[in-house]
Amino acid sequence: MHIYYFDENFMYTGEDVISEYDEMPKNATDVDLPKGLYLPKYNEEKREWSETATQEYIDSLQPKPPLPNDITTLKKQAALLTLQVTQLQRGGTS
Repeated sequence: MHIYYFDENFMYTGEDVISEYDEMPKNATDVDLPKGLYLPKYNEEKREWSETATQEYIDSLQPKPPLPNDITTLKKQAALLTLQVTQLQRGGTS
């Protein structure tokens, strides 16, 4: 049987597998933990897990977009300059 542990504030602390003959620890439940929770908290009365993380906290865990490296930046600048030179040349000959 899969069990989920919680601390004195009912915040998720881990999980384990026990035999169906083992006694359920006082700080655990067999209520499945839904996927996608960042800071799960267990409600004993409702027998359910809920999210306690703020949106700001969740956003802070998302990976930041990578910064362009110098070579990528130089390639983009060179392409832009080439385009500008081409446009200038076309404009000067018409």
